[in-house]
Amino acid sequence: MIQENVPLAPMTTFGLGGAARWFVEVRSEVELAEGLAWAAAQGMPVFVLGGGSNLLVPDEGFPGLVLRIDIRGVQQDKPWSPEFFVGAGEAWDSFVDVAVDSNCAGIECLAGIPGRVGGTPVQNVGAYGQDVSQTIRQVRVFDRHRSELRWLTNDECRFRYRQSIFNTDEPGRYVVTAVVFQLRYGPPTLSYADLQKRFSARWKAPGLREVADAVREIRRSKGMLLVDGDPDTHSAGSFFKNPIVNAGLLGTIAATAGVAPEAVPHWPAGDGRIKLAAAWLLEHAGFVKGFTDGVVGISSRHTLALINRGGATFADVERFEQRIRATVEAKFGVTLTREPVVLG
Repeated sequence: MIQENVPLAPMTTFGLGGAARWFVEVRSEVELAEGLAWAAAQGMPVFVLGGGSNLLVPDEGFPGLVLRIDIRGVQQDKPWSPEFFVGAGEAWDSFVDVAVDSNCAGIECLAGIPGRVGGTPVQNVGAYGQDVSQTIRQVRVFDRHRSELRWLTNDECRFRYRQSIFNTDEPGRYVVTAVVFQLRYGPPTLSYADLQKRFSARWKAPGLREVADAVREIRRSKGMLLVDGDPDTHSAGSFFKNPIVNAGLLGTIAATAGVAPEAVPHWPAGDGRIKLAAAWLLEHAGFVKGFTDGVVGISSRHTLALINRGGATFADVERFEQRIRATVEAKFGVTLTREPVVLG
């Protein structure tokens, strides 16, 4: 059923923005095709909404049709198989629990991430030593160019750091309806330093459930786990991507900050480039945890989480974002890129 003038702020973790002129809750692939056909006949723009955890809604809302994907279902290929067919509308964190309870490894370090399954291949969601591209075998999509349902293989998704065909190469062409995950039976991933430290004193290796629970605790301590009534978590997660720059810039950044090059957190990124920690850049530009700017600010627990302190508008967030980006670029010569998507 098509609804009119539906507020979108309650459907996002940031909790701000205007309304959708038209809105449909999509519960099947048939309803998806019908909604897209209706919008095409009206000549109106379409936006596909998942869990709203990586989304900023402008104050004026959206003048077209918003399709909120609520296609559910989790099916294991066979009782003994680590392969899962998951509807795009399933809550991601709930699926992590299903996998862990089935003793299937591969996504236990992605516990506590908000949003829905359909959004994970779009952003190539990752954290604590894992990302979904390592476990996705296929993605079922509606191809808006061909007006048909089809499957994309892992290679066809063109996964990169926080990127895929869905949000870079051909944005807007595909609508994800389901994802097939190829997990594995085996031990959890413990490549992330915080997890290694947490379990270092153990004589017995942790199980999948212990690791998933530990990840949620870490995320909670950093304000990256949604908690009702806690304004410190009213964010879109990490607001800025870790920038990738030429390795030759490292010395200049270190000198500007007054530290040795090895004191600047960085990792090899190939082709003479390095990845920098965006959080470190913000902190050394004066934007520390708990920094406030009117009704917006930075989480007291995570430098990269810009938050809605109550009553914020999209314009407030955009102004604060521009202030941070301009300051970091002026000081270090590094351009930060926003991670959340802006509707429209």
